[in-house]
Amino acid sequence: MHNNLIILAGGASSRMKKEANNPNLSQKDIEQANNKSKGLIGVGEEGLPFLHYLLNNAKKAGYTNIFIIIGENDTHFQEVYGSGIKGNEFHGLSISFARQYIPIGRAKPFGTADAVFQTLEQFPELQSQTFTVCNSDNLYSVEALSLLKNTTSTNALLGYDRDTLEYPEERIARFALIKMDDANYMVDIIEKPTIEEVPKYKDKNGKLRVSMNIFKFSGTMFYPYLKNCPVHPERNEKELPTALLNMIQDHAQSTKIIPIAEHVIDLTSKQDIENVREYLKENYPKLIW
Repeated sequence: MHNNLIILAGGASSRMKKEANNPNLSQKDIEQANNKSKGLIGVGEEGLPFLHYLLNNAKKAGYTNIFIIIGENDTHFQEVYGSGIKGNEFHGLSISFARQYIPIGRAKPFGTADAVFQTLEQFPELQSQTFTVCNSDNLYSVEALSLLKNTTSTNALLGYDRDTLEYPEERIARFALIKMDDANYMVDIIEKPTIEEVPKYKDKNGKLRVSMNIFKFSGTMFYPYLKNCPVHPERNEKELPTALLNMIQDHAQSTKIIPIAEHVIDLTSKQDIENVREYLKENYPKLIW
């Protein structure tokens, strides 16, 4: 068991900033989407930020130490969750901020592995501790967060049943598939599998498993792979799956796949705002801390 949750919120949010032909979006929605990180967009009751709901679920799952990775020039998160760099009190949570600095010569952040690496550099105690990592624009359930908090596996990844994800079929088809052995240890991540290849990656129960970017890591084991993560040849970023696969090559059966079957609400683009707002209204009508 561990108490540390790292939330990735330092990305460029380029898809959210794209134009959207949606007459139901207010001018305020558009301004927030264009100027704030996705997790701070007011989609909840009385305009509460999306991230409030993830933090609420994290608290219910038993996390106490939250590390939010923000952009190097961001000021909005500290206006909401505390002005200090470390140990801001928020509804019983301790919230700290790591900044993802952009290397000279780049216009955008260097990816998710770089974000977590910079967090472990700024909070070196995490290099020898265990932590969960997740996105700020997905609302993971209390159960999902609890599974990673309470597992005894050194490292772990939630493997979502692809059939339970309520996204358009063409979007789901682009999700990378998780390959695991018969003991549910991760073996590989398959990006862009062909239709013919897909059946080969069913688990022993006949399910296709995908990652929704929520992991548990041992800082002691994972830190060197974050530090030495190569750049993805197509996306030109240092990505968590790349670092994870490199770790698995050196440490076989070090990362357990924990099966889960539920939808994960997502706030990626302006087109998602209305759906997320309706989802929260139905499933979280009153946020109770």
